[in-house]
Amino acid sequence: MTTPILVLDGVTKRFSGHTAVDGLSLAIPPGVIYGLLGPNGAGKTTTIRMILDIIRPDAGSVRLFSETGRARDHSARVGYLPEERGLYRKMRVVDVLVFLAEMKGIERRVARARALAWLERLGLGPWRLRRIDELSKGMQQKVQFISTLLHEPALVVLDEPFAGLDPVNTQVLKDVVLELRQGGVTVLFSTHIMEQAEKLCDQLCIIARGRKLVGGSLSDIKRTSSGQHLTIGFDGEAGDAARLFAERRLVKQVDDYGQYAELELTPGADPQELLRLLVASGARLSRFQVMEPSLHKIFMDLVGRDAARPVVREELITRA
Repeated sequence: MTTPILVLDGVTKRFSGHTAVDGLSLAIPPGVIYGLLGPNGAGKTTTIRMILDIIRPDAGSVRLFSETGRARDHSARVGYLPEERGLYRKMRVVDVLVFLAEMKGIERRVARARALAWLERLGLGPWRLRRIDELSKGMQQKVQFISTLLHEPALVVLDEPFAGLDPVNTQVLKDVVLELRQGGVTVLFSTHIMEQAEKLCDQLCIIARGRKLVGGSLSDIKRTSSGQHLTIGFDGEAGDAARLFAERRLVKQVDDYGQYAELELTPGADPQELLRLLVASGARLSRFQVMEPSLHKIFMDLVGRDAARPVVREELITRA
């Protein structure tokens, strides 16, 4: 059995009477991409800060690399990209990267060579001698992403890594994350965007209001989701789909985007009957597929209503 690289055992954190994380337990094996998922205010950032020993849990324990001791003892083996980006704005790009790498124990000459190589790879080579405050927010985010990797950590922790990036740069960073996994690096990243998690994660944990709702491999979570699910795509004309989707004899739940819909059928309903009725109503279909529910559907079933209620923002609490 593979020894986990990170273990949380009943971790709890409270702030001024508010429980941000409530008895959270998880185990992350090496060499996987692990998603910590939840709505805003779910406790994701607080959990990451406890993992990294930025704040201490009120109860429970955190263990890194199968060793006891504080996370700061393993700083050279961990890379961290915080949700709130922060770089020395008056420093030149290559200088700030070399400085941050030296803080992780990397010799200056090696740090500079790695920094220049990463800047070229991520399209920032021509900006290497510019000051940080001359870069766009997206460029600054890529610089900080590079700083997370320069010391070649065994565990990379990314808090909302794709927030604010355009689709092209999002894809660039996704490719790097996948390459890290192929190289045996463990990646823990938090997000509330289910499409990203579904494409990237090998394993995940969904939390809401600080509590774990479900965890494990993505395939196992999908298999244990109850019900029969359909994905339907329309080729321009949807016919009388809206009325049919409202027919509870056939459809238990629907997520309807107009030209695309994801349905959970009522128990006992026949998908072929729904197909026949859609075609008879004049709908032109580009897709009609019985399939496992999407992670978005599972997430909404678990936390959708709860996430819509007001919460105390965890990042504001942790600054108090």
